Amino acid sequence: MNTQFKDYPALEIKAKLQQCLDYEAKYGTNATVSAVKKWCQSYEYRKNEWQWRQNVAKSINYNTDYTKPYYNEYK
Repeated sequence: MNTQFKDYPALEIKAKLQQCLDYEAKYGTNATVSAVKKWCQSYEYRKNEWQWRQNVAKSINYNTDYTKPYYNEYK
């Protein structure tokens, strides 16, 4: 698992941004397209999003049955 942020290649980001712009021109704007555009246009946004995903993965307790109503109580 990577412990340091490694940005996507610029060509991939540019291609994704172009897809968003094409979609917006054809269908109009929506929240998903706006978020992906923001992701494409901001290094800090991509880095923060990566950090958020890493922290979500760390927060999962593999020994917990999350289907039980009181899963935070210790046995």
